[in-house]
Amino acid sequence: MKPNRAITFARSHRSRFISELKELLRFPSVSSAPKHARDVCACARWLALHLKSIGLQHVRLIRTSGYPLVYASWERDRSAPTLLIYGHYDVVTAEPLGQWHTPPFSPVIKGRAVHARGAGDDKGQLFCHVKALECFLRTHRALPLNVKCIFEGEEEIGSPNLLRLVERYKTTLRANAAVISDTKMQGPGRPAISYAQRGGVRAELEVRGPEQELHSGSFGGAVLNPLQALCEMIAMLHDERGRVAIPGFYDDVREWSNAEREYMARAGPTDDKLLHEAHVEQGWGERGHTAYERTTIRPALTLNGLSSGHGGEGSKGVVPAVATAKLSFRLVPDQDPKSIAQLFRRHVERITPATVQCSVHLEAPTAPVLIDRKHPAVRTAGVAYKNAFGRAPVFLRSGGSIPVASAFQEVLGIPVVLMGFGLPDARIHGPNEKSYLPNFYRGIETSIWYMSLAAQSLRSALPRPATSREWLV
Repeated sequence: MKPNRAITFARSHRSRFISELKELLRFPSVSSAPKHARDVCACARWLALHLKSIGLQHVRLIRTSGYPLVYASWERDRSAPTLLIYGHYDVVTAEPLGQWHTPPFSPVIKGRAVHARGAGDDKGQLFCHVKALECFLRTHRALPLNVKCIFEGEEEIGSPNLLRLVERYKTTLRANAAVISDTKMQGPGRPAISYAQRGGVRAELEVRGPEQELHSGSFGGAVLNPLQALCEMIAMLHDERGRVAIPGFYDDVREWSNAEREYMARAGPTDDKLLHEAHVEQGWGERGHTAYERTTIRPALTLNGLSSGHGGEGSKGVVPAVATAKLSFRLVPDQDPKSIAQLFRRHVERITPATVQCSVHLEAPTAPVLIDRKHPAVRTAGVAYKNAFGRAPVFLRSGGSIPVASAFQEVLGIPVVLMGFGLPDARIHGPNEKSYLPNFYRGIETSIWYMSLAAQSLRSALPRPATSREWLV
């Protein structure tokens, strides 16, 4: 099935597509905040109804112990290959709200970008594929190949329910390839395919001291402050060289060849570019590695947040009763998230002062991902990018994590194509997140080209996948 008519349709309906994207962006679908539970579910219902309206079959909301999964498929030709399209409709919190130039859930077009939480991560990228599917269905009343869509509302909290579902329904979800658009390009008009992602573990430390807050004049200097203890413990998580100071942490870190590091230096961003994107003047981190290497082939431990004591207006002389820190590990091949979690627990036990109590909560273990750049599914993405953007993509490593990517590889046994449309300055997870509209338009066309080309290139990739009628949920 040739893509010409679908692309013409896409170009003539851009205005409507943007209006619909703005509808999706208005939902404050913050999966980590219980106060937004109804908003997350409402967003899922909107997305399911939208998928049904464009002509997809077997559209359903799959209930979980958390937020629903949105599933839809189009399966007409059992001899054709099957493409699994993944995305997530949940977003991270928009705080600090005071740093936003426009309300985070009231999308605004400024220049050539739409500004809103989720515009880049991941609603805008997800919607590229949804609109590509619509373009084929409106013009041909068919798709070039069979498609299964799985969109979740818990990616930002580690995909706990989807990971269990992939294991349980691996026969049903099996496809010839999976496409995920939740990564970055090099820049405007400069496409990129991600071929590696770091894994991760999230951690929360809680240090408890006195049963209640104490007057700092009466007890300051006589009782160990849990906030002070926590800060001292955090200071012992890194050494003076920028390395993680947990014994055994680097034992399984894979060392890469000079050829790989030289390729990364040619294809990836320079230190100056990364620092410019971060709006900082000076870098930090493990010596002997570039900033790009530090964020991709080297592991990291980051302090994400700290809370304790009095943080409101004015002063309050107290010794806090509790102090909490949130941290996240980014892991690389061949680090095992569960092993790192055990090493961390033992290290915290060693450095916790005897006069306070510390508890450790760990969640969302995610394995690192490496992708075969020569697989037909990946090579097809390169052609699709070139046809849509007029320029062949480069291969880049990503420092982020997509929990389900490793599950698709390991459990379903299928190749994963990380075909992103975000920009380095999209400000994802921060205030004033945005999506570059030319990328949105070309992203739709890239997806159209990919489905058209993959109908042939994926034909012999796997045995016939199962159909959606086998769902037992």
